[in-house]
Amino acid sequence: MPSNDARILLHTVIPTAAVGAIATVISGVVAGGRGALGGVVGTLVVILFMGIGQLVLQRTAKSLPHLFQAMGLMLYTAQLLVLFIFLALLKNTTLFDFKAFAFTLLAATVVWVAAQARAYMKAKITYIDPANTGSKS
Repeated sequence: MPSNDARILLHTVIPTAAVGAIATVISGVVAGGRGALGGVVGTLVVILFMGIGQLVLQRTAKSLPHLFQAMGLMLYTAQLLVLFIFLALLKNTTLFDFKAFAFTLLAATVVWVAAQARAYMKAKITYIDPANTGSKS
């Protein structure tokens, strides 16, 4: 993984995990042990789904750079759809507190997207290929 990609991934995982930890503590205080478990599961789901999406997007950027933007938009749409499906499937679960899970999932997703946008804005990624700077005469 190139250093820019690793740095961007690191700058998105850390704030998401921090918000997930805060949400887990709040869920534990409000809903007890089942709430804390819901917070942990929600955080892990977001980090797993969004992390896999980030890795897929990085591979696309390397192999098909002309599809990067379209792939990014499609990927975010697909990720949100899968998260909604995941919420619908776990709506009646008794393993953990669903409300704590849902709110943690929402908070972690918003933080992931915001942190990823900030990381891309702060990254100094070259968009001109230095190998192709020679002119053809």
